Amino acid sequence: MKTNRLTAALGIEKPVIQGALMWLTNAELVAAVGNAGGMGVLGPNAGQTERTTSPVETAERMRREIRKVRQLSDKPFAVNVLPVEPEKDVFTKPMLKVLYEEKVPAVSYVGDIYPEVFDDLVRHGIKVIYRDLNPNVASAQMAEAHGATAIVATGFDEGGTLPNKVIGTFSIVPMIVDAVKHTPVLAAGGVVDERTARAAKALGAEGVYSGSVFLASQEAPMAENIKNKLVQSSSDDMRLFRTLPAYYRALPGGLSDKLVEMNAAGKAREDIYQAMGGFRGIHAGMLDGDMEKGYVSLDTALSSIHEIRPVADIVAELSAGMLK
Repeated sequence: MKTNRLTAALGIEKPVIQGALMWLTNAELVAAVGNAGGMGVLGPNAGQTERTTSPVETAERMRREIRKVRQLSDKPFAVNVLPVEPEKDVFTKPMLKVLYEEKVPAVSYVGDIYPEVFDDLVRHGIKVIYRDLNPNVASAQMAEAHGATAIVATGFDEGGTLPNKVIGTFSIVPMIVDAVKHTPVLAAGGVVDERTARAAKALGAEGVYSGSVFLASQEAPMAENIKNKLVQSSSDDMRLFRTLPAYYRALPGGLSDKLVEMNAAGKAREDIYQAMGGFRGIHAGMLDGDMEKGYVSLDTALSSIHEIRPVADIVAELSAGMLK
C-alpha cells in the first residue's frame, strides 16, 4: 500500500484527517473515518446535544466519547484541544488529564501555541496536528520547533471560523510548505474530492484536513434536512459576513440572512457575534436543523459535493488524490 510521511508519522493508511467540526462529530463518525484508513477527530462537544459550562464535566463527557470510539475501532484517532491564555483557561487542564489517562494517540491542537501545553503533549507521546486559526510562517516554524507531527494550512475557503486574512487555500498551502523543513503539511479549506486533493498535493501538501465533505456523510450527526440542503446547494449560495473574530460564511436562512443584513448596515462585529449566539448557532442550525434560530456554516466547495455518502467512500476518494 502506498504511503507518505504523514501516514507513516500518524500510523494511518490514508492521508485524510476529518476536521473537528464542533458539535458535529461523535464516536460513530470518528470510528468510521479510522476504519476507512484515515484519522477522525473528536471535536469540542463531540457526541453531545446539551451544552455544559463545567470544565470537569466537559472533560468527562470526552472520556466517555473516547471510550465509545475504542469500542467501534482499533485505529488511531485524535481529540481536538483549544488552549487559551493560561490565566483564562479552565478547560485545558482537566481535558489533558483525561487525554493522558486514556492514552489518546493524537490531538488536533487549534489556536495559539502555548509551549507549556504543546510541550507537555509531546512529552506524553501524543502526536500533535497543529492548526493555527490564522496560519502564518512564524507559527508554522514554531510548531515544528516544538515537535509538531503535522501542520494544517487552513485557507479562507474553509467553513466555520474563518481566518482574519483573506488568503485562499491554494495560496496558504505552498506558503506553509515552504516555511517548514521536516514536517508534513495538510491542506484545509475547500478540499472535498479527488480533484481538489490532487491540486493540494501539487502544491506540496501531504494530506488533507477536511470538514464539510464529512458532514455530507451517512455517519455524520448533522441534521438530515441540513445534509440534504448541503448537497442541493452550490458555492454561489454562500453568504459572507463580518463578526468576531473576523468573518463567517453561511447558507441563506432566517438567522444568517439577519446577520448579513446587520453586516450590510454597518453593525459592530460584537453585535453580530451576539446575534449569532456564538457556537450555539451551529448547534441550532446544523445539529437541530433549525435555520431560523441557527446558521449553517460550510466551506466554498459546495458545488463539488453532490450526494450523501458513506465515510469510507469519502476517505477513499480524498486519499486517491493524495497518493496516486
